Amino acid sequence: MSKKLNIGLFGFGVVGQGLYDIVRTKNLNIEIKKIAIKNADKERSLPAHYFTTDKNELLNNPEINTIIELINDTEAAFDIVSTALKTGKNVVSASKKMIALHLEELIALQHEYGTSLLYEGAVCGSIPIIRNLEEYYDNELLHSISGIFNGSSNYILSKGFLENMDYDTALKQAQDLGFAETDPIMDVGGYDAKYKLIIAAAHAYGVVIDPERVFNFGIQNLAASDIQYAKEKNIKIKLVPVAKELDDKHVTLFVLPKFVTETEFLYNVEYEYNGVTVQAAFADQQFFFGKGAGGHPTGSAVLSDIAALRYDYQYEYKKTKGSKGLNFTNDIELNIYLRYDDEELVKLLDFINIKESYYSGSYKYVIGKVNLQKLIDNQSRIYSDKAFIAFADQLTGVSLAPAKK
Repeated sequence: MSKKLNIGLFGFGVVGQGLYDIVRTKNLNIEIKKIAIKNADKERSLPAHYFTTDKNELLNNPEINTIIELINDTEAAFDIVSTALKTGKNVVSASKKMIALHLEELIALQHEYGTSLLYEGAVCGSIPIIRNLEEYYDNELLHSISGIFNGSSNYILSKGFLENMDYDTALKQAQDLGFAETDPIMDVGGYDAKYKLIIAAAHAYGVVIDPERVFNFGIQNLAASDIQYAKEKNIKIKLVPVAKELDDKHVTLFVLPKFVTETEFLYNVEYEYNGVTVQAAFADQQFFFGKGAGGHPTGSAVLSDIAALRYDYQYEYKKTKGSKGLNFTNDIELNIYLRYDDEELVKLLDFINIKESYYSGSYKYVIGKVNLQKLIDNQSRIYSDKAFIAFADQLTGVSLAPAKK
């Protein structure tokens, strides 16, 4: 029989409100006792007695046995979650940046205090990818995980490809709809996707990786010429995070715009939708699709975690405990499309095996193999030169490979 969950909820924004809307339609032996908010003067949809600005009213309340953390402040979120775990309260969080930055410590806290932290809503909204990686694929050899993990950037790209909308206009529309923040760099710069990828990789490969070590390059420099090139090739550009086991000793992670062909699942994932492709040794290729953002989609993932806590569910981190010692590396070769103006940039990236190139007064590009570390070393130069890069493995017919020694 399930136990009664008395919930202290931190945050009552889009997801918090969405969660409340869902909970009140269900009879799950769940009760939201108190909601901690930042702004006491903001008009709310619930009576005032539900709310407080004092976090300790939730954390120190012995009647509350479960904390739901849905706020935007990364360090405040970590303080709330770590305090709750230490004081015997189970936690559900949707803060992907906080979890990615502090995952190793959060795993240790759960083991030390016997509490549970669940975070399905932190990765790809309504798509149940973490639970599947943790349970369904627990004994499976996973070759790679990739996909569209950020709805805001995908919305902008869809507007460009399907409606011929320029980047700035599409970004403004995404902001007006609430998909992108006023400062959109977390989304369009690939940071949001990177944090989600790091969390997923921990459950897929048992590795916990410092986000600072993982390369992310976004879509800020996307130009009409890049879209035109893709359309002429009958391909699309998507912002794709990739985690791949290279051999029995190495795993790599990165986030890059990627050329996607019509034979790939991601080709038809548009607007705010997310998609996750898992390439497994025995199950082969499997695809998960759903809304990656919004109050109700993310709220449903949070509710799934809450429901699991009624039966004392915990992540076992099976692959972390039984890790075969995979090491993270950036020493790999990628097939890259580079659209550029400055010839010096091509020299700096030190292209190997150039497959295709084009030069004209207004548009120059080259496709060839580049060591990922070269991209990392020259990332600021690529951005400042307004150049654009994309992972182009499907155009060359050569898949991701470790660097040759």
